[in-house]
Amino acid sequence: MSFFSFGQSAEVDVVLNDAETRRRAEHKTEDGRKEKCFLFYDGETVSGKVNVSLKNPGKRLEHYGIKIEFVGQIELYYDRGTHHEFVSLAKDLARPGELTLSQSLDFEFTHVEKPYETYTGQNVKLRYFLRATVSRRLNDITKEMDIVVHTLSSYPELNSSIKMEVGIEDCLHIEFEYNKSKYHLKDVIVGKIYFLLVRIKIKHMEIDIIKRETTGTGPSVYHENDTIAKYEIMDGAPVRGESIPIRLFLGGYELTPTLRDINKKFSVRYYLNLVLIDEEERRYFKQQEIILWRKGDIVRRSMSQQAAIASQRFEGSSSEKTSEQVKQDSG
Repeated sequence: MSFFSFGQSAEVDVVLNDAETRRRAEHKTEDGRKEKCFLFYDGETVSGKVNVSLKNPGKRLEHYGIKIEFVGQIELYYDRGTHHEFVSLAKDLARPGELTLSQSLDFEFTHVEKPYETYTGQNVKLRYFLRATVSRRLNDITKEMDIVVHTLSSYPELNSSIKMEVGIEDCLHIEFEYNKSKYHLKDVIVGKIYFLLVRIKIKHMEIDIIKRETTGTGPSVYHENDTIAKYEIMDGAPVRGESIPIRLFLGGYELTPTLRDINKKFSVRYYLNLVLIDEEERRYFKQQEIILWRKGDIVRRSMSQQAAIASQRFEGSSSEKTSEQVKQDSG
């Protein structure tokens, strides 16, 4: 509604030139709903039309100019109303004047820089949107259209396996190994857990994927942990010398790429959390950060093929080591 509750005398709409062919991506809104928006990547051109439709054709609409903006901004929920803009582009589409007929105005933002991934979290929101504005004396007529931006990465050159130990002196000695430290969002985590010494009664074992969102700086830093997934490895007591395989498919979970120090406002990191629970309900855990990244839409193998290939590679590198360790421990 406009000033003094008079209705708007025109409606504004934004239509992309490639709306019929451009892919859409699902995105979670601040209130938890999911909506589909047009998907863009860094460097892509954003072009289309701003349609100004008069509600009463023939009746003139005076304005002080019509413009379109492309905005990328970050909003921290503890600082509502303050928007940190990292991209701000504007184009004037019409000079001050008057409209007597509905009008369609072309716009184009060429090779727009979109450095960060769209993100909605517990305490922060990063969004990109187009905003069309018809400037008026008392009240502007505006229309916003959100888009989703995905950041793509190439395959990491260095992707070493993760090897860690969990131990309680003279009671428990476990070594666990994951096939790599960097995973794309549809990847499969393949690993093994070796029980080298077991003198306490373990009844349950699981791996959790933890998302840690960090916002703010200095004394105003907020950490928010969210358990994305729980994967049961074992239900029952292991014995010395036993090894348990791990195979965890990431494609079924709501994950984003790892986001580090985005515009010096927030970070999102992911951790694998190995949890052991004994018969007295005591919990033992070890946490290890992993890097998540988004790869482009190349020809994808099926999930089962990915798992089989990763498992074969991992089995080859760890089979010799397992036999050697068991020999050492038994000797």
